Amino acid sequence: MSALFDLAGRVVLVTGATGALAGSAADYLAAHGARVVYLGRSREKLDAALAKCRAKTPGAECLGLVADVLDRPALENARDETLRKWGRIDALLNGAGGNVPGATIPPDKTFADLDFDSFRQVVDLNLHGTVLPSLIFIPAMMEGGRGSIVNYSSVTAPLAVTRVVGYSAAKSAVDNFTRWLAVDMARRTGGKVRVNAIMPGFFLGEQNRRLLTNEDGTLTDRGKLIVQNTPFGRFGEADELHGAIHYLLADASKFVTGTVLAVDGGFCVFSGV
Repeated sequence: MSALFDLAGRVVLVTGATGALAGSAADYLAAHGARVVYLGRSREKLDAALAKCRAKTPGAECLGLVADVLDRPALENARDETLRKWGRIDALLNGAGGNVPGATIPPDKTFADLDFDSFRQVVDLNLHGTVLPSLIFIPAMMEGGRGSIVNYSSVTAPLAVTRVVGYSAAKSAVDNFTRWLAVDMARRTGGKVRVNAIMPGFFLGEQNRRLLTNEDGTLTDRGKLIVQNTPFGRFGEADELHGAIHYLLADASKFVTGTVLAVDGGFCVFSGV
């Protein structure tokens, strides 16, 4: 593999690593020689994720640590455990996130029906759950003289996608935070620590499966509308995010910072007509 894309030995922490998208990315990075720290809230799910990783890639260097992205002491413990085991932190993939029903507006409701506590919960998870891990892990990157952070944005950030008011607001804030932190790190480290984001389109997962598909696997009206407005005419597959993540973590993108890279099958550029 070209040195530009070589991730061998890089120490990468992945939040939300027991989820579908971030977990797939963690497995991919381990398969390409990175030393991957799987971060998640459930020890049972972490053990299952590590077993899956090692089954796919015998000899993979992976470590599972229990840490909620909103729990500062747990994140600090994860940092310390990582440094004790591998001596440095090279990258962070902020993959934890998601939505809750109360922060959405269903067709039979209006904004006046929004559950503000649920809205706050979604902002906490997606925005604060990106800021706090960055805050905890960046000093180690700066000390090591190299670092790349990749945040998870969403196509619901730049566009007014109906219903998902809380998730959209949170991901829009992640975009702004990505740019702000990219500039700050660029000026403080001379480009040694970079911050970017990927912007996934619509990918089927456990959180949105019931919204987008029926019990028999056919598309709901919402699912049909999304596919109609995606030029590729389908949902994304988890492994279709791997290339973008690999690029942003590797030296191939060493002059790239503050960008939000869409991986959306053309959703964001299509007018629908």
